Amino acid sequence: MYFAALLARTEDGWQASDTELDDVETLSDLTDLAREASVDEDTVLVFIEQEDAWFGVLRVEGEEDPRIYVSDAAMAARSSYGEILTDELLGGDEDDLADALDTLDLDGTEDGETEEQEDTEHSDGGAGPADAAGPGAVPAGPAGDRAILADLGLSEAELLALETDAMSEIADALGASEVLETAR
Repeated sequence: MYFAALLARTEDGWQASDTELDDVETLSDLTDLAREASVDEDTVLVFIEQEDAWFGVLRVEGEEDPRIYVSDAAMAARSSYGEILTDELLGGDEDDLADALDTLDLDGTEDGETEEQEDTEHSDGGAGPADAAGPGAVPAGPAGDRAILADLGLSEAELLALETDAMSEIADALGASEVLETAR
């Protein structure tokens, strides 16, 4: 299950709205949705969260290119909305991402490889699962602009430390907790 919300910064603070992603198929669609919510081309944040599996933040300011952060690229790439974000971050096309995901098991090892073999390769400096899968492989863990919220009150280290209930913690750091709760 997904939850998505838009936070738009205005002169009076943040305004939040629950966001339907049914018509969003591309990053361009998502960016356009954010720009429509913008007041005077101010900052708009789009949050997407899939239960406690992953979360993503898209930041749009005026006509600048969007900035993206995803807490776990491999998990996000397995979901329809997360794939929109990870595809842009990794610069691959959908076929490259699908091929890379097919070579990874859910535990992060290559097909036919045990976790012990994978651990040994990492300790020997060998290729990890993302390297072994080749170009376009989706890395496990965070991807994108880790400083996406730094100027808004959430440092890179704090963002990387978020695991569960990430949207609430981000909204709290931005001073937007109350408006996010009304959107939920």
